[in-house]
Formats: sequence, C-alpha cells, structure tokens
Amino acid sequence: MDHRFQVSLRGVIDLLSHHLYSSPGVYVRELLQNATDALRARQQLDASASGSVGLELREKQDGGPPTLLFTDEGVGLTEEEIHRFLATIGESSKRELLEARRNDFIGQFGIGLLSCFMVCDELLVVTRSAKGDGRTLEWRGRHDGTYDVRVSEHPLDAPGTHVYLVARPDMTEWFTPERVRQLARHYGGLLPFPVRLTVDGVTEHLNADGPPWRRLYETPGDRRQALLAYGREVFGTDFLDVIPLRSEAGDVDGVAFVLPASPHFNAKQKHRVYLKHMLLSESAENLVPEWAFFVKCVVNANGLRPTASRESFYEDTVLSQAREALGNSLRRYLMELARDEPRALQRLIALHGLSVKGLALDDDAFYRLIIDWLPFETSLGMMTLADYRRSWPVVRYTPTLDGFRQVARVAAAQGLCVLNAAYTHDTALLEKLPHVVPDAQVAPFSAADLPQSFEELTLDEREAVYPLLRLAEGVLAPFRCGVEAKKFFPAEVPTLYSADAEGAFRRDAERAREESDDLYAGVVDGVMAGVGGQERSLLCLNLHNPVVRRLAAVENRELLKLSVEMLYVQALLLGQHPLNAQEMALLNHGLLGLIAARLDEGGGGGGSGSSGSGSRGMH
Repeated sequence: MDHRFQVSLRGVIDLLSHHLYSSPGVYVRELLQNATDALRARQQLDASASGSVGLELREKQDGGPPTLLFTDEGVGLTEEEIHRFLATIGESSKRELLEARRNDFIGQFGIGLLSCFMVCDELLVVTRSAKGDGRTLEWRGRHDGTYDVRVSEHPLDAPGTHVYLVARPDMTEWFTPERVRQLARHYGGLLPFPVRLTVDGVTEHLNADGPPWRRLYETPGDRRQALLAYGREVFGTDFLDVIPLRSEAGDVDGVAFVLPASPHFNAKQKHRVYLKHMLLSESAENLVPEWAFFVKCVVNANGLRPTASRESFYEDTVLSQAREALGNSLRRYLMELARDEPRALQRLIALHGLSVKGLALDDDAFYRLIIDWLPFETSLGMMTLADYRRSWPVVRYTPTLDGFRQVARVAAAQGLCVLNAAYTHDTALLEKLPHVVPDAQVAPFSAADLPQSFEELTLDEREAVYPLLRLAEGVLAPFRCGVEAKKFFPAEVPTLYSADAEGAFRRDAERAREESDDLYAGVVDGVMAGVGGQERSLLCLNLHNPVVRRLAAVENRELLKLSVEMLYVQALLLGQHPLNAQEMALLNHGLLGLIAARLDEGGGGGGSGSSGSGSRGMH
C-alpha cells in the first residue's frame, strides 16, 4: 500500500526563512516578481495590453496590524490554476508558459508565494483570469497548510490579481511606509512596468527613470557624471570612472565602476545584479573574470539562470560566456585608455597594477599594449619598462627580493640597471616579453653576474694582492668559496659574495640538514649526493676599498686569516644569506680573535705589542 508524505508547511516556511531567503523582506521581491511575470504573460495573450504594479499600505484605525495590498493587471488565474499552482508547493503558475518561452519570466520555482508566510499568517489572493469565464475568485491560504477557494463577492472589473497581506504582530516592522517604499525601490527600481505605492491616499511612482545606463544624455560628460552619481548612490563610494558593459550571451548590460583604492589581491568584489530588471543579489561574485577585482558592477541579465534562492546566478555555459564578454568590455576600456588617455592609465595602474598585470598575462594583444607602461623597481629607481628599454637593450632582472637586495647597491654604482621582478606576476611578465615583442631580450641576473662588469687590476696591483688572495683561498676552501680581487663601486663595500644556482642550492641544503632530525638529514644527504661538484661560490675583494688595500699590505698571517674570515661572514650577511652552523662558529671565532688582536696591539693583557704586524706597503 502506497502512502503520501506529510509535509509541515510551518516547517517548510521556517526552512525558507533560515536557509533559502536572506531576510523576511524578500516577500516584496516575490510579489513584485509574480506581478511582473503576470503582466508579461498577459502581453503574450494580448500584445496591446499594458499594466502596472500597485502597492497600497492600509493602517488599521484601531491600531491593529497593517495590511499591504499588491495589485496587477496581469493574466490572472482560473480556478483550476489556483488549485494546481497556489496550493501545490514546487509548482509554478508559469510552468507551461516557461517551457515555451523560458526567458520571458523571472520566477521558475513556484515557491515564491510561501515567502509571504514569513511575515503573515494568512494570505488572500483575489484574481480574475484573462483566459477564463470572467469570474473573480478568492483563495485564502493559511500558515497551517489549509486553504479555501470561493467566488468573490467583490468582482474585479478587469483581469488581474490582488494579494492581501496582514502583518503578523511580530513582523509589523516590515510593513511601515518607509520600509515598504525602500524594499519596493530596492528590488523593483529597474522594472519595465510602473510600480506605484499609495500611503494615506497619496500615490508615488517608484521606478519612473529606469536603468540609468540606458538613458539618453546631452553629452558624454553628462553621462559619465550621472553614472558616477548613480554608483555613489548604490555603493556609497566615489569611483574613479565608469565602464559600459554588454554581453550577447545571457543578454546582459550594465556598468562597471572603477574602485578608487586598491583592494586586496585575493578580494572578490560583490556586484549588484538584476534578473529581468528585478534585483537578484547585491553580493554576486561570479559575474566577471577573477582578474577584474578593480571594479564593482551593476548589471541586468535577461537570459541567465537564477539559483533556487534567486539571489545569484547558476554556473553554466551561458554564464561563462557572459563573463568572458564582460571581461572583453573591461579589456576594451583599458586598451582605449592606453591609446587615448595614457595619464589616466598610469593612475589606474598605480592603483590596480595587479589586476592589469594579470590581464596582460592572459591576453597577448593587451600585453603588447600595456607592457611598456608598467612601472618596475630597479637598481636605479622606479621606471617604466619603456624607459628601461630605451637605455638598455637587454632587460636584466632578479626573480627574488633577496636577489635584488644582494645586487642593487653595487649594480647601481656600476651604472647597471637591474629590475626587481620579485613582486606578483613580474617575473612571468618579463619572461613573456621575447615571446610577444619582436627582438626583445631578457636575462635573469644575480650577484654572480656582477664581477663581469668590474674593473680588472693592473699588473702591479695583482702582484701586490697575490699573497692575500692565496691566503684567502686557503681560509675559504672548506666553504667551497673561491676568491678574486677586482675594483668596483661603491668603494665602501669591501667584498661581494656570489653563488651560482648549484652553490645556492647546496647552501640551503646544508642549512636544512643542520636543522633536521637524523631521518630527514639522511634524505638531504641523498639529494646532495646527486649534486655535481661543479657548484661555485665566489668572494670578490674590492681593491677600491681602503680596508682591503691595507690588508694587502699586512704580513701578520693570523691577523689576515681573521680578517678574511670576518670579511667573508660580512659579505654573507650583506647579501641576505643566512649563516650555517660552521659560519656562525667562524663569526664568533673571528670576533673574539679581532678583539684579542686589538688588545695585543694596545699592550693589554700582557700581549706582545705590535710585533709581527709589519707591512710590505702598496702603491
């Protein structure tokens, strides 16, 4: 024997109010939506039919709960349709019409009327069908799931529907004139049918102007100012600019407002979206491409599918195509700025550079247009890529911030311009350059490349510094570090440490091994065993530096050894290289040794004075 499920309407309403709808105020949206769809259905039967939506707020003289009346001159309902649709959860009074012309109506779920029971205990619907026998019928539904239908004693003069809601005592705040006016404007301000509110015998037209982006203006400047004022009214923000949006897919149009401040890179902007001119959501996130986080949008869509709550769009192929088309609208705006208003583009890049860079990586045509306008930090200061390429044929860059800090000061002193490509997208943008721009050259740069630009020593200088180099090579051999001497600026920098990729990897691996347990240390040893022994690091002594020149004349080998050790550690620290355990021990030993040497030189602690500190002299 089959049995039917028993459904608690009160439980369903509670489910809707807590999990499907965002607030009780959506009852106004649902009734506006039903009225609008009824008017559209009437026009399908009679193309000459026109109509409007009326709201009338009636206060009780005895101080009881107010009544809100919704009226429309739409298609109405027959008795069979009343039983079939108003009393059956999940059915839609527009179901058959929807199958034939799905895009003409807003609602598709047949549960919108239940939202009224969030604010009232009883609902009265008075309706006359444009297709029926001319009778006016009353449907009275109650929150306990019961209803009755009868012929009305007060027939309507024309087809249409009247809906009466008496506020529940705990929901009267949703029936004040101010709240009803605000909700009707909020949800129905762009509806194509007139929406009028009557309070105390006074009627006002709530949506007389229509979408502001479709209005005619005397000049482009007037249009821009009007739309910016609209954006300020909607979002409470003074935007920088406004961009028209259009997509054939989903029949979407609207405007995008350029934010006046840079949001967080991972921030998702919340957009205001309308479905067939009815407000759908103020927090839609899947409307524009992810890189377009520098705009907030207001759009209307006639051909996108709403989710069950009718508060966002369903993710499908049409939405994906619409999103791509709206992204193309933003692309065109940026390309027009680059061509016609470069100063405005520079201001926008300064605020929203990450978004512009993300788009450039995704779009070769936009990349060609924008890349020369992008600013980069360099060893010689901030400059655009165009400024860089005018002076240097090869774009040299460091992919990490530490790498840039290691070379910036010395490179600048040599007149070398090195880009800092450590920031988001910068390395990928530079590596893309030769693939998109003909004859462009880029090359990664590191401290290991700097000595190539240094001045070589004269023959006399080589002879004078040779003993120091031999000793230094012996001191640094355990650290797999070679030594050479050159002349470079700035003169106050005594040394420069550099390592190739393999050498840098070995340093990192050795530090990891020191900080690991035996198991992980064994893994690191296995990895290091696979690294060839050709890795190279180099300590370059700067003979322009007075201290280095004096060291070249010192004959005290112990003092020289301590000095070389300290110069090596100093070079590591200046180059942002973390010290391993062996180098930390070297630092401690060197500091104590230099202190002891200084004490001996001053005769403290019974030292031997200045014996053994002779020098050879260097000219």
